Amino acid sequence: MSWNLAGRTCLISIMLLAAGCAGHRGTQATFHDPNMDFGLIRSVAVLPFENLSGAQHAAETSRDVFMTLLQAKVDLYVIPPGEILRAISRVQPENAQEPTEEEAVKLAQNLEADVVITGTVLEFGQVRSGSAASNVCSLSIKMLEGQTGKVVWSASSTRGGVSAGDRLVGSGGQPMSIVVTKAAEDLVDRLFQ
Repeated sequence: MSWNLAGRTCLISIMLLAAGCAGHRGTQATFHDPNMDFGLIRSVAVLPFENLSGAQHAAETSRDVFMTLLQAKVDLYVIPPGEILRAISRVQPENAQEPTEEEAVKLAQNLEADVVITGTVLEFGQVRSGSAASNVCSLSIKMLEGQTGKVVWSASSTRGGVSAGDRLVGSGGQPMSIVVTKAAEDLVDRLFQ
């Protein structure tokens, strides 16, 4: 009788351990304006991202990866960064990473963009849990309509981090380039759902 109980306990422990190792290491939240027709969007301006992490080049890296994936996966004209910088210098928003509604409209008009995308890097780099370390990237993106400056879509994504498998095996997780790409890809995939 005690062997049966011990066997069941062992089996349940193994199942819980496997579930912890295979857990999804990402979070997501999405807002879609139900009144926005996303099928009419033809051109997009991706403004420089704001960096709230401690990593020096996190905003530039994340924006470049996001723009590349946007061009590769969605049939849109992504306005080149040089044109965006020129428009920012002409419009002179108080904060180029987070323009007001009026500033977003002026930027969209100046760039002839249907929408303006802003982004924030919330977390970028290595995190530790006990002796295990792994890379993590957390991004938050907003799409502003070019005619009104209102937020019509927003989403956030976190990829990477220390999993139960990383703690047990002691692996270092995935390389930063893969973690950033997964976070940006998750956002682009949810953009026109």
